[in-house]
This record gives sequence, C-alpha cells and structure tokens, in this order.
Amino acid sequence: MSMKGSEVYKYKKTIAVLATGMVLSGCATSQPSHPKDPFEGFNRAMFQINDALDTVVLRPAAVVYDNVLPSPVKTGVSNFFSNLGDLRNAANNLLQGKVEAAFGDLFRFALNSTWGLLGVLDIASEAGIPKHNEDFGQTLAVWGVGDGPYLVLPLLGGRNIRDTAALPVDYYSHPTTYVEGDAAKYSFKAAEIVVKRAELLPADRAIEGRMIDKYAYMRDAYFQRRNYLIHDGNPPIEYEDFNGNGIDGDSGR
Repeated sequence: MSMKGSEVYKYKKTIAVLATGMVLSGCATSQPSHPKDPFEGFNRAMFQINDALDTVVLRPAAVVYDNVLPSPVKTGVSNFFSNLGDLRNAANNLLQGKVEAAFGDLFRFALNSTWGLLGVLDIASEAGIPKHNEDFGQTLAVWGVGDGPYLVLPLLGGRNIRDTAALPVDYYSHPTTYVEGDAAKYSFKAAEIVVKRAELLPADRAIEGRMIDKYAYMRDAYFQRRNYLIHDGNPPIEYEDFNGNGIDGDSGR
C-alpha cells in the first residue's frame, strides 16, 4: 500500500521529532548529578542489579539472622568479627603514622582474644580502650592519594577509585583470608557479610516508605562517611563558593 506525499512528509516529521526527543532525553540523563559521579548512568544500572540481589538473597539472610538469634549471641558474633578487624586497624594506623592508636588496636586485640574469649566479649571497650575503624583506602587518603570518581562495583557496591584500588590490600590484610580450607574460609566470609548486613537493617527501616532517590542517598551517605573516617571523626568544615563548589574551610582548597 503506497502513501500519499503529505502522509510521507508527516511520517518523516514524526520520526524526526521522536528521534530528536530520544537524543535530548539521552543527553539529559547522561549528565551526572554529582561532580564526583561522572559514570552515573552505569552506576545507577549496576546499583539496581546489586539492590535486586540484596533484596532476593542478602537482606532475607540478614533478617533471618536478626530474628532467630538472641541479642547476646548477635552481640558476641559481631564482637568476634570486630576483634579480628583490630589487626587491620593496627596496621593502617601504623602506616598513617598514628603509632599510639596502632598499639591501642594491638592491645585491644590481645585483651579481647584472651580475656574476651576470642573476641566474643569486648573487654577492651569496657576498659576504655577506644575502637578504631581503619582501612587501606583511608591510609592512601592520608598519604595524599586523591579519591577519584565514584564507581559502583558488582556485589561490592559503591566506592571511589582510591578505595577500589585498596580492596586487594584490605582483603589480604584480614585474618579470615588465611583460614585453612576453602569451605571454612568462605563460611567465615559469608558469615561476616551477613552480620554486617544485619547491622544495616535499622538504616533500611529508616528509609522505607520515604520518597527519596535511593541511589543518590546511598552515594552521598558513602561520601559523608568516608570523609568522617578519613579525618577520624573531625572532618574539615566546608562551605560553597559563588560557583557552588565545595571549599575546604581548613585548607582553603
């Protein structure tokens, strides 16, 4: 069936309008909403995949763990894994030049591993020895390595390029990596992941039902938390210049 000249013209015009709309739409959605998130289109897609996996696998496991085990047992398990992390805290504090904090971490580990029954009891905190939270990404930041763009990794979630580069060091500096036997090693790793996920359940409940952009919320929370940890709980005050760019209130950069 042939079309008249006027119909062909209208058809071509419609296609042109639709194509133009798609191009403009693509350009609009490709613009990052955060200066440190240039790969936002990819990151959002990967975030959706990770979020779906979390909904189907990880969160249900964490909910079962949280509902089945009594609070004293959950506290003991959390303390156990936290105690193992003190060795990595000590190493990173030493690399950052915080010698006193490093020795405090080692003393925490020794005290909790003995009198605390392999870390199940947090005797060190009761004795007033401060708990630290250090990783190699923070160490690189202290050494002056820039953070780089934000990137959402499969399964591992969002982090900047600096923290991504630090992942192998963090993995091999954790005691559970050296558990003998693959079954035992991965059982420890899986248990630690479930425990950490269960600790985030209150945060899930806090944002449930709220009309928010979950991706942007999680990304911005990551930036704030990393800034807080890198500066040991005392991040520099920032203000915005006339162009809306953040300026470090301490360094003036």
